[in-house]
Amino acid sequence: MGENEIDEGLKVYGFSISPFTRKVEMTLNLKGIKYEHIEEDLNNKSSDLLRYNPVHKATPVLLHNGNPLPESLIIMEYIDDTWTDADPIMPPDPYDRAMVRFWANFIDTKLVPAIKVAVLRECEEEEHEKKIEEAKHWVKTIENVLGEKKKFFGGEKIGYLDIAAIWLIGWVPAMQEAAGWELISKEKFPFLSAWTQEMLSHQVVRDNLPHRDPLHAYYVWRLSGFKPELTPVFK
Repeated sequence: MGENEIDEGLKVYGFSISPFTRKVEMTLNLKGIKYEHIEEDLNNKSSDLLRYNPVHKATPVLLHNGNPLPESLIIMEYIDDTWTDADPIMPPDPYDRAMVRFWANFIDTKLVPAIKVAVLRECEEEEHEKKIEEAKHWVKTIENVLGEKKKFFGGEKIGYLDIAAIWLIGWVPAMQEAAGWELISKEKFPFLSAWTQEMLSHQVVRDNLPHRDPLHAYYVWRLSGFKPELTPVFK
């Protein structure tokens, strides 16, 4: 197969501004794997998506040689296990691999929901200050995992956990801009700030982040209480 040829058996059913889709496609692009992206309309999901992911009916889904696989973190690990000739994103040690899985799950299930609640004020007004402190606590937790001396969560090169954490690079800044205030700043979280700059210095990372405008429009719409007149159009 030529360098620029797409593996006809490899497709990603995704939604372009979704961090879950972007994590999968960033993994593929970091490994230099060619694939076909099939954009899904989440208001009118394709029969293929519903057939390939009948449980969650959600993106992303990786289709490889006719075999569908849902869930971004699972897909990322499958890609790493399948295309072993490219640089691995998972560490070789079993314990380190287990801990990477743990922290990736923490980002999706604990960190990001807490940030959303705090920044987008998705809580009762009297609970907001408490939710801000809770979000800061979880942000500090993941910053401590990174530490002062590491370039990336994966060490000297981008790894599984760096990709899992791309929420913090593209989506959280758009969220903060729409809300008009910063939860995560360079002054409060200097190690995460340095990590962000290292990530953004990588061409593949920059190429796989969504454009600002649709993200900003989405969060403005969400902050408005989903007013119909502010409904963004995603292309």
